[in-house]
Amino acid sequence: MSGGIVSIGECMLELSGRGGEDWRMGFAGDTLNTLWALRALAEPERPVNYISAFGDDPFSHDQIAFFRDNGIGIGDSPVIPGARPGLYAITLTGAERSFTYWRGDSAARQLAHDPAALAKSLEGQSLVYFSGITLAILDDQPRSLLIDAIAKARKAGSLIAFDANYRPRLWKSPEAAKRAIDAALRVTDIALPTFPDEQALYGDETPEGTTKRLADAGVAEAVVKNGDLPAYICHAASSEVLPAVYVEKPVDTTGAGDSFNGSYLAARLAGLPPVEAAKKAHAVAAAVVQVRGALAPFETLRAAFG
Repeated sequence: MSGGIVSIGECMLELSGRGGEDWRMGFAGDTLNTLWALRALAEPERPVNYISAFGDDPFSHDQIAFFRDNGIGIGDSPVIPGARPGLYAITLTGAERSFTYWRGDSAARQLAHDPAALAKSLEGQSLVYFSGITLAILDDQPRSLLIDAIAKARKAGSLIAFDANYRPRLWKSPEAAKRAIDAALRVTDIALPTFPDEQALYGDETPEGTTKRLADAGVAEAVVKNGDLPAYICHAASSEVLPAVYVEKPVDTTGAGDSFNGSYLAARLAGLPPVEAAKKAHAVAAAVVQVRGALAPFETLRAAFG
């Protein structure tokens, strides 16, 4: 059987507005959105798990059941009595979205409180994925425990992928974010950042500057996304610029970058070279912006991936 895939982070309750007082509830979050694409596009025999911490309330039970129904487990993630999920609401202006969050006491903030369970969840995995949001929701000590656990998984043979996904409101300061993200990059094999985030945090002037900074930090492979502008791919001693797929009338850009990440990683796990993987990822992202919500149907993702 192929090695497993894990994604570490926070699955939230998602309220998406339909106009007026009509709201739809679902489940989403950056690392779940990426894992969703991986589940759709990776080999069916690969075990796929979402590693977090969950409450024991009805919404948490519904989350876990939703994962199970879609072929996603939770590994050894703790279920914490009295805890509950975070919540966010999406409002759209055209295809662009804005978010309002309620996540201060989210169960996922305790995902690294049991180091033994966390280590067991990461044991023997082909791919471990996490993000800057995963880091941002944790206090200093559990954040260090998480990075240590990921470093041990990498040493044991896991491929580590990371998207810095910088969200200023989640951090005490830009300096705190840099320290944590720099520590994450030191255990990263594949970086999948978005250029405006990198520019905001590090002051990078161009996507090429981002790829150079990441290479200087020891990251062997990087794809710098830039919305509907070209992606910059750096791997070994080579670099490429790859145009995005143009979509004339996007419906909802929620989850497009996360779906790009999942598609790219699925293609790399299947043995495709970085440029070919990025082409497939662009195609999937273009399909995702043409449907509403962060989690596009598996059939949509598979059709775009080819």
